[in-house]
Amino acid sequence: MKFKILYIVGSLLLTTSFLTYAEPCCGTSGVCVQVLGSGGPEVADKRASSGYLVWQNGRARIMIDMGPGSMLRYEESGARIEDLEVVLLSHLHVDHSADLPALIKGSFFTDRTSDLPLYGPSGNTLIPGATAFVQTLFANPTGAYHYLSDYLTGEGAYRLQAHDVPVSGTAVQEVLASKDFNITAVAVHHGPLPALAWRIDIGGRAIVFSGDMNGDKDTLPTLAAGADLLVAHHAVPQEAKGVARKLHMPPSVIGEIAAEAKVKQLVLSHRMSRTLGREKASEIEIRKRYAGPLEFADDGQCFNVSEKDQTLKSLL
Repeated sequence: MKFKILYIVGSLLLTTSFLTYAEPCCGTSGVCVQVLGSGGPEVADKRASSGYLVWQNGRARIMIDMGPGSMLRYEESGARIEDLEVVLLSHLHVDHSADLPALIKGSFFTDRTSDLPLYGPSGNTLIPGATAFVQTLFANPTGAYHYLSDYLTGEGAYRLQAHDVPVSGTAVQEVLASKDFNITAVAVHHGPLPALAWRIDIGGRAIVFSGDMNGDKDTLPTLAAGADLLVAHHAVPQEAKGVARKLHMPPSVIGEIAAEAKVKQLVLSHRMSRTLGREKASEIEIRKRYAGPLEFADDGQCFNVSEKDQTLKSLL
C-alpha cells in the first residue's frame, strides 16, 4: 500500500511537471524575455548554454543564440517552431550556436512552412561568418548534416536563410525592420572573435542582449540607450585577468554600461562557475554604478518588460 501511494504521488508530480510546460509559460499578452540557457560552455554548471526567446502576446517570435541545451529548454517553454520569425546569433562559439542543427531537424516534425531568416556576424580567419557557418553545417554534399540540405535549397518545407552582419565598424546597424519589430546590432569586442550585441524594439519596448564582450569597443552603451531591459553576460568576476578579461566584462563594466545607457532593468546571464556563488560581490560592484532593478538569471526564467511601472518582474 505504501509503495502504491508513493507511485501515485510520483506520477502526479511527473504529470504536474509536464503540464507546467504544456502551454507557453511567458504570459499571453505583452512582451517578455525568456532565458533558455543561463550558463556558459562548462559541463559542471548544471545550466544550458546561452539562449533567449522574445515572446509577444503568447508567441515566441525571436530567438537569440542557441547553445547546447537551449533546444531542450525551448521545448520545455512551450514555444512553437512555427511561430519563430528570426534567429539572431551573437557569435559562433559552441556555447552560442551548437543547437542550430537540433532546431532545423526538430522543425521537420512541425507544420512550419515559412522561411526562417538567421543573422550573425561576418567571419574572419579564425571562424566563419554566419552564412559560411550554415553552409558548413547543411550544404550538399560537403555539409556535416547535408541530409538536411533541403532547408537551404527550398526543396524542404521552408528555407533557412543566413545573412552576415558586418563587424568591421562601430556604428549601430539596422538589420531587420518589419511592421511589428525592428532589429539593430553593433559590433562588440570578444577577443579575436567577431561578435555582435543585439537590440530588439518590439511592442513599444526595447530589449538588448550584450552577448559575450569585454567592453573595449565602447559600443554597447549607444545600442542600449534607454532600453527597457539589458541582458548582460556575467562570465567573469571583478578580479578577472588575462584571457578571461580580454573576452568578458567584469561586474564594474556591466554597471558602467547599464548606468551610461540608463537602462531600466538589468539581468545577468551566461553565469559560470567562477561567478556562481559570488552574486553578492558582483552586485556590490555593479551597485557602485547602477541603481536600477537587477536580477541574476536562471534557466527557464521569464521577465515581463510590459509592466507599466517598469519594475523587473520574474514570471516563474
